[in-house]
Amino acid sequence: MKKERRAFIKKITLASLASALGAEIVFAKNLPKDYIPVFLEEQDSLKAFGKDSALKVLNDRPWNIETPIHLLDDKVTPADKMFVRNNGSIPDKIDISTWSLTLKGESVQKEKSYTLSELKNKFKNYTYQLTLECGGNGRGEFYPPTEGNQWGQGAVSCALWTGIRLKDLLEDVGIKKDAVYIGYHGVDAHLSGDPKKEAISRGIPIKKAMQDETLLAFQMNGKEIPMAHGYPLRLVAGGYPASASGKWLKAISVRNIVHDGAKMESPSYRVPIEPIEPGTQTAAENMRIIESMPVKSLITHPKSGAEFSIGKTLEIRGHAWAGEEEVSKVAYSIDFGATWQSCNLDKPVNRFAWQHFQTNIKFPKKGYYEIWVMATDENGNSQPMVVPGWNPKGYLNNACHRIAVKVS
Repeated sequence: MKKERRAFIKKITLASLASALGAEIVFAKNLPKDYIPVFLEEQDSLKAFGKDSALKVLNDRPWNIETPIHLLDDKVTPADKMFVRNNGSIPDKIDISTWSLTLKGESVQKEKSYTLSELKNKFKNYTYQLTLECGGNGRGEFYPPTEGNQWGQGAVSCALWTGIRLKDLLEDVGIKKDAVYIGYHGVDAHLSGDPKKEAISRGIPIKKAMQDETLLAFQMNGKEIPMAHGYPLRLVAGGYPASASGKWLKAISVRNIVHDGAKMESPSYRVPIEPIEPGTQTAAENMRIIESMPVKSLITHPKSGAEFSIGKTLEIRGHAWAGEEEVSKVAYSIDFGATWQSCNLDKPVNRFAWQHFQTNIKFPKKGYYEIWVMATDENGNSQPMVVPGWNPKGYLNNACHRIAVKVS
């Protein structure tokens, strides 16, 4: 593919490159021979993944792509606006004719494999709208900075997933009473190329695996799952960090211990049990595995930086979610948190789906304003107004979302 792009670059002029970029290429005379500007590399990548051109490529080894918040306005996240988070290489292709899913592990009665056709036709199909959020969403706001992709707040989605309940498959294969965890195994290759290493092999407790909404999905938004999102089969465990929802599944292990696969070890997807000083590390025994994600909300309309005339009413809308809990209220502030007003809040369409909020705001005078939004879950937990406790991997930032508006 890169060879083809280089051939293409040779045929176009600096003027046409500048036109594509929408700006002059400063220091163009210093461009190395056959060099492909990053802009074009990213556009090619986004197009290849079927993504909106406004999405942001954070990393290409492995591929990690973020969605600008204002593009998350849809109630059901479309494929072209869904973030991408990977730990290994996306498979080039998968041969469905030879593909199977194997159930194995210490706590299965007997190892058993299923074809995709058997999974689709032997078991009842279910469709749920499920929120998936990267555990590191918002990592870029932690200080001092932590390692990892510096996500803004766009590593979240809520698509419609269709598949079979994992619990139905576990009941079919038969699991022992000592089962405490399941771990997934995908065909995504480790970045080192070592076939003996797994890029990621995380899992969920049996209690989560047995929930009605925990799916082995083969469709997203009514179509085959795009390759970048786990074709032909993926685990979808809404409300947990998205890393628990393994892609490109080839096997599931039923364990009599907490699964010990790749990225289950500390500090991966773990946070300190007790607060620690920013910039420091802590012992593995002081870390807990992230399970249900914290309460959070985003303003998806208008885009931050909006300008409008005094006297007009501004509609704001967005989504709120709270891991495995339901959001009970969403409030907004235009005076930097001094006072808060309630928003209209919809009920979730099903458990683990995000909820939509909306309200109309009138501003008292011309000037610069910030709109802050705060969600509260059914247990009374509210978003903090500042970035919460620092942790070594920059997980679980659920601080209030803010947008800027100018009234003239």
